Amino acid sequence: MSNIIFVSPNKYIQGKGALKSIGSYVKNMTKKPLIISDHIVWNLTKDTVTESLHRENIDFHFVEFNGEASVNEIHRIAEEGKANQVDLVMGVGGGKTLDTAKAIADELDAGVVIVPSTASTDAPTSALSVIYSDDGVFESYKFYQKNPDLVLVDTEVVAKAPARLFASGIADAMATWVEARATIKSNGTTMAGGKTSIAAKAIAKACEETLFAYGIPAYQAVQKGVVTQHVEAVVEANTLLSGLGFESGGLAGAHAIHNGFTVLDGDIHHLTHGEKVAYGTLVQLVLELHPEEELKKYIQFYRELGLPTTLKEMHLDQVSYEDLLKVGQAATQEGETMGNLSSDIAAEDVANAILAVDQIAIK
Repeated sequence: MSNIIFVSPNKYIQGKGALKSIGSYVKNMTKKPLIISDHIVWNLTKDTVTESLHRENIDFHFVEFNGEASVNEIHRIAEEGKANQVDLVMGVGGGKTLDTAKAIADELDAGVVIVPSTASTDAPTSALSVIYSDDGVFESYKFYQKNPDLVLVDTEVVAKAPARLFASGIADAMATWVEARATIKSNGTTMAGGKTSIAAKAIAKACEETLFAYGIPAYQAVQKGVVTQHVEAVVEANTLLSGLGFESGGLAGAHAIHNGFTVLDGDIHHLTHGEKVAYGTLVQLVLELHPEEELKKYIQFYRELGLPTTLKEMHLDQVSYEDLLKVGQAATQEGETMGNLSSDIAAEDVANAILAVDQIAIK
């Protein structure tokens, strides 16, 4: 019998203006950190980060992230880190920046601090990265021996990011309980490498409950760039609850289908991770034989957040059935998390369910 495994970051800090104190939080962890961020996020955060670190007499080396969490990008920045003798990696930005930071820290055998600039994915707290090709095609999951040393979320920064990214994070988090309960039902293995604990089950369930309760008013507040209690609750659900819930609770069909979508060419690549996961969640619900009333509940919620629920909104209304079979083949390949839903699901089942979601959503 496999062991129950529950993992988490060493420390999680969330609040308005939290980034102003990052120096005090890391001063006992590093003498010279490597900071990676894309140019947009760094332009927004560099003054706050620099001032806070310099206040604690911490020097740092900055490298601009080029946008793709690929093996080549990881190696490029890791080499700069070695050359500058850094002892900690700090990722400031979105999901791919953070995944890259974790991979670099693993290569350098250094600590890692994660600073999300959005609440757009559940990547920040986990001990894994999603690795893509240089062209953005999903390649693999990369696992690490430990979770981040610190995850710091400044809700003021998050609330000023595009509302679309906030909605994307809600979509990613909405898959947490859907996939965890499927993993529990199948007695599947979680991303942490064990069985789902009672704690992870409770966290995953609380994640969905929080999103249904506060997701819409939080999204509306972020559209105005303001932080409210609704925003704080949903940021915690998107980041902490979803992060702990997916890693120790289990992934299943929704993320496998997301990974399947990455094999397609075209405008679907302009969609965010969460937008593709949203459709994947609906596909999983169809594969699980949930009643139409329940499906409509999710569809209506997604629509209020501006998330895609039809093939047209996914930029897939012109794709062939053969292309949808390719998605299904990728989603059901050996080692994919679809096995936590059912090992009996075939590529054709996935393609048919993708079409079925579209029909239900456009009614």
